[in-house]
Amino acid sequence: MAAISQPELRTDWAIFLTTVATIALACVPVFAFHDSAAATITRVFDVITQNLGVLYLWYGTGAVAFLVWLAASRFGRVKLGSSGERPEFSTFSWLAMIFCAGVGATLLYWAVIEWGHYISRPPFGLSPRSPEAIEWAATYGMFHWGVTGWAIFCLPAIAIAYPYYVRKIPYLRLSTGCSAYLPEGVTGGRGRALDFLYMINMVGGTGTSLGLSTPMISAAVAELLGLDRRFLLDVAVVVGCIAVFGTSAYLGLQRGFKRMSDATMILALLLLLFVLVVGPTLFILKMGTNSIGLILQNFLRMNTWTDPVHDSGFVESWTVFYWAWWMAYAPFVGIFVTRISRGRTLREVIGGMLTFGSLGAAAFYVVLGNYALHLDLRGLLDVTGMVANGAEASAITAVIESLPYGQIALGIFVLVAVVLLATTYDSASYTLASVSTQRLEAGHDPARWNRVFWACALGFLPITLLFAEGGLKVVQSATIVVSMPLLGVGVLMALSLMRMLREDVRDRT
Repeated sequence: MAAISQPELRTDWAIFLTTVATIALACVPVFAFHDSAAATITRVFDVITQNLGVLYLWYGTGAVAFLVWLAASRFGRVKLGSSGERPEFSTFSWLAMIFCAGVGATLLYWAVIEWGHYISRPPFGLSPRSPEAIEWAATYGMFHWGVTGWAIFCLPAIAIAYPYYVRKIPYLRLSTGCSAYLPEGVTGGRGRALDFLYMINMVGGTGTSLGLSTPMISAAVAELLGLDRRFLLDVAVVVGCIAVFGTSAYLGLQRGFKRMSDATMILALLLLLFVLVVGPTLFILKMGTNSIGLILQNFLRMNTWTDPVHDSGFVESWTVFYWAWWMAYAPFVGIFVTRISRGRTLREVIGGMLTFGSLGAAAFYVVLGNYALHLDLRGLLDVTGMVANGAEASAITAVIESLPYGQIALGIFVLVAVVLLATTYDSASYTLASVSTQRLEAGHDPARWNRVFWACALGFLPITLLFAEGGLKVVQSATIVVSMPLLGVGVLMALSLMRMLREDVRDRT
């Protein structure tokens, strides 16, 4: 591919510097006033979820309905690029990159122990640890990582990809997905405001992921090396992960991210196969089959359940949190999926993300989650006790180490977690660099220094969240706060996409 001239890769310093300044302003108060900062963040979380949580549920349901209709309609055949253009990446590599960019190491965190939060505080007013509560505990995590979440990811992907590849708008940004309603274009005042919102949202969203994954990796490393897990070890893990995905960002998509994603998928599948074979195979398969059936039978109910009578807080603490987490990541995943999807049809992108993404996440929950559940139910390991005491990271380490050849399994688990985390942050740094680049033609990449800078900068906010008092609640609250404005942006992107599709079809006919 011909080298792109330097003037075409000029940095958008207005967005770049404003975002850096905002990150600094967000981090300093948390470091200086970590007790009060945590309390403030959680108060905002409670206000938003109690009063506006239902909006997230409607958004998730609407995204699924819209994408299924779009894929089945005549617009599903629209190709992202020229009519004869072939996909840039093989189907396996394309799906692997989408999956690794979307899930990160957070999937490993929740797949192992999410059921432990539900079994004692189950949905639908069920009795704790009853047979029904156990079945739903093994199911709800798969739902949260299923079709609705991937639909939230997919909507901005196709909304950005269509004008970028079909209308040839040379800006790989969030505002590109709203271009039908930006009279001054993506470089106008409204477009810049949208892109700045994305930059801040991206930093907050990735802070959540690294804030959850770091304690898990740190606890596993401490067990492997015989160390005490302390704050400094958490920081060292963050720095080490930054070094990994910073190197990948430096190498670029083909030499860095693609190879790492391919290797991660193969290694993760081998890990799941090992656990399935040496673990309670029949229990894992039976419970997984049962969970799939529950989701298929109750999909609409789970998407719209607001718990209006018991008002237990389950929906706000979990489903609303998850949809907010997916929304916080959605613009970044959308931009990255746009970059790697040239030559695909809208139907391929929708089908690939909703189907493969959901099935891939379900595999982790079925195997790792049900293995941990089996240990707890048989009294072999008190997973729920550790989760109830806030020792989720230690619980995950203990579950993996209980396998035959536990130390080796734990080492592979750490490797998969680090690489999954690296692929997520590598793609995040790529999209941040693309948004802070003035023009970025299809097929080209942002400047290398820009990608590496954001790979390093993304580590600051997670460290502040780890430093703040409040643990998981603070991380969840930060996600809700940064994702709230994107509800309106998502609706605008859907309207913009439909307007462009109809205009272009009318022009062609």
